Amino acid sequence: MISFIDSKTSLFLVIILISGIVAFGILFYILKKFGKSPRTILPVNFAVRIRIPLALFLLALILRIVLAKEEITSYVQASVLSHSSTLLFIISLTWALILIIKAFKRNILTKYDMSAADNVHARKIYTQFTVLERVFIFLIILFAVSIALMSFDSIRAIGVSILTSAGIAGIIIGFAAQKALGTLMAGIQIAFTQPIRIDDVVVVEGEWGRIEEIYLTYVVVKIWDKRRLVLPTTYFIEKPFQNWTRNSSDILGTVFIYTDYNVPFDALRNELTRILENTDLWDGEVNVLQVTDTKNEVVETRALMSSKDSPTSWDLRVLVREKLVLFIQENYPHSLPRTRVEMQDLKNTPKSEKSVSEPEPSDLLRK
Repeated sequence: MISFIDSKTSLFLVIILISGIVAFGILFYILKKFGKSPRTILPVNFAVRIRIPLALFLLALILRIVLAKEEITSYVQASVLSHSSTLLFIISLTWALILIIKAFKRNILTKYDMSAADNVHARKIYTQFTVLERVFIFLIILFAVSIALMSFDSIRAIGVSILTSAGIAGIIIGFAAQKALGTLMAGIQIAFTQPIRIDDVVVVEGEWGRIEEIYLTYVVVKIWDKRRLVLPTTYFIEKPFQNWTRNSSDILGTVFIYTDYNVPFDALRNELTRILENTDLWDGEVNVLQVTDTKNEVVETRALMSSKDSPTSWDLRVLVREKLVLFIQENYPHSLPRTRVEMQDLKNTPKSEKSVSEPEPSDLLRK
């Protein structure tokens, strides 16, 4: 098409194209320099990620400038250039906003250590920003698609006609989408009220696991054996569940030992203290041994100990249970659970003597 354009118009197009390339290079260099500076909120690779939306934005700007040249519009329809420029503006701005939101979230979360022992506040911030990021991205994309569709005159006319004649259909669709909207609102509610957070230890549907991902409509729970339990967000709003790290990560662990009545409880207490003091799994706060129940054959003794989090508590409980059982086996084997049976001498009872000396009449008749 360039061969049919006069030299002035061709020169104009070349200058505009070169100017766009130069502007792209300058902006890319500035963003790359800002990303390397630790004082800015931009991540290191932000310039690389935003290069495509930046190029689309400059291309849309070039099309707008070209649109002002009447010599060019005589070869290409002005409506095509205008509409293409509008779509490129929408795509580039939407893309750039999503990248800015992700960069802002990443910059905020770097200030919080998720690997710390007491990471309740970090998990709270991480959950809020993760869910809100997805909400904002969803709304931005929805808004961008709506504007892009409304830029087409034919679709806009069809949309107006549909809206004016779809009252009943809208009600039906509203009822059909009630559950979907409910899960969406539940996801937003979780972001603010936070009954669960990322990396929370929970017990749901009889399974122990950690909150791995929180989306707008569903939550992924990583079970201890590496299975994944996927639940709708409404589950954590409508149904009861256990959250072991709601306010803090530390937790109390219990071990039940069943022994005979003659077991020495003071010796068990001293052994529990020795076990806890010789392991790093114990946080040094709670160390209690109590008799919690007595039954016909055994005594129930509960050992209570504390640890920094639930996985550590599980390992500590396993260790204490094993060591206490070995201690009883080696030092007090007579205190292991046993069943007692009392035997009576039936020969000395009057009834037995009578049965031996004097047969019953029925026995005589049978003979």
